[in-house]
Amino acid sequence: MDKIDFRSDTVTKPTAGMLDAMMSAKVGDDVFGEDETVNALEEKLAALFNMEAALFCPSGTMSNQIAIKCFTQPMDEVICDQTAHVYRYEGGGIAYNSMASVRLLNGERGILTPEMIEPEINAENIHYPNSSLVVLENTVNKGGGKCYTLSQIEPIHNLCAIKGIKLHLDGARIFNALVATGDKAKDYGKYFDGISVCLSKGLGAPVGSVLLSSKATIKKATRIRKVLGGGMRQAGFLAAAGIYALDNNVNRLAEDYKHAKALGDALSKTNYVNSVMPVETNIVLFDVSPGLKADNVVKALEAKGILCNSTSNQTIRLVTHLDISSTMVDKAIDILTHLHL
Repeated sequence: MDKIDFRSDTVTKPTAGMLDAMMSAKVGDDVFGEDETVNALEEKLAALFNMEAALFCPSGTMSNQIAIKCFTQPMDEVICDQTAHVYRYEGGGIAYNSMASVRLLNGERGILTPEMIEPEINAENIHYPNSSLVVLENTVNKGGGKCYTLSQIEPIHNLCAIKGIKLHLDGARIFNALVATGDKAKDYGKYFDGISVCLSKGLGAPVGSVLLSSKATIKKATRIRKVLGGGMRQAGFLAAAGIYALDNNVNRLAEDYKHAKALGDALSKTNYVNSVMPVETNIVLFDVSPGLKADNVVKALEAKGILCNSTSNQTIRLVTHLDISSTMVDKAIDILTHLHL
């Protein structure tokens, strides 16, 4: 029996059209700056977000870690939410790569405000690390796909500008946020010093993330990428998938939201679910009832043909994506509705 895979939007396979684009890509040596397709992808995304330059990286973790290293010095401090991917899921990279400490805040589903951030900015004092960078995440993975809007981002930008602090966006699912909010990518560039755009989640590319920033920062970032082992050669085969994804897979994200909402509604009516986090984009987070363990529910669902992950002892995550069809969602809802534990 084929499994319906809700574990992540990273599990997607390239479509026939994407594979054709990859196989016909014009390539060169990207370390020498000679890969036409990589250059085209970088130029396309920089223009889309109204930023000066871009750098193609193998992963979102690498693009985030490069940005943090560009924007901090050893003994600095990074301010982010306690659920942030850069803190929880990047292997301690902030300490290892940048020798910076982290100030963790408790946002509402991962969403920070200027009122939360300002009191945590350290005064000039030799006893304190230097507060040099704020990192936001959009959408918020651990917040169940919760989105920042530009109206929420602008006052954070203004605070950072006043305080002389850099602002970076982990845009792992930035296009999910754009489709959900109706905000425009071109308006983001004026608010952030760096933006990491992931291509291998909702957009369906097999590999890749792009760091956007100023020309001076990208020049520095290119050196850091090389040191981290991210200098790829004929990377245009991968970049072509990113271009195809940007051209073909953005607007369809709304279909993923429709599927996620349907799953969330079905789960809220079952007797083994205690609560479902409000569904905004393509992530469904739900807590199982007291007395149940999330891992046991995950195993029961796998036995019925649904793959998903637990994110805590009580919480389970489902993620919709372009390889999930309406038929699959209908079948999954039937399984979820009739599951007996």
